[in-house]
Amino acid sequence: MRRIARAAAAVSLALGVLTTVGSTAANAATSAASYHGCQDGYVCIYPGAGWNNDQPSHVYYDYGTYNLSGMFGTYRIMNNQTGGATMSTCTGYDGNGCEGNLPSGWFIDKDMTPINSITLQP
Repeated sequence: MRRIARAAAAVSLALGVLTTVGSTAANAATSAASYHGCQDGYVCIYPGAGWNNDQPSHVYYDYGTYNLSGMFGTYRIMNNQTGGATMSTCTGYDGNGCEGNLPSGWFIDKDMTPINSITLQP
């Protein structure tokens, strides 16, 4: 069973320069568990600083780098990956200029205007 801490200070420390606003209180004890529409094992991005009625606008599953375009303003990023996998936002394309790591089970509200790619890593 995965437990999610609530300490914002710990999140800020773990994420480096990422702007943290909270963590999930979800309990992902079962396979194929979903949290706010984000399937177990995925990284989901929601427009705005909310859950968008549990409908992410972008979903990512495989480890690697994803270039982004047309994302301006605040988005909520949920890392619902398993096994301690992390994700990072990067100011450059192709995973260049990455900022901190978002641990699995955490979410952040992030200004995506300067972000041009994300990476998912084990």
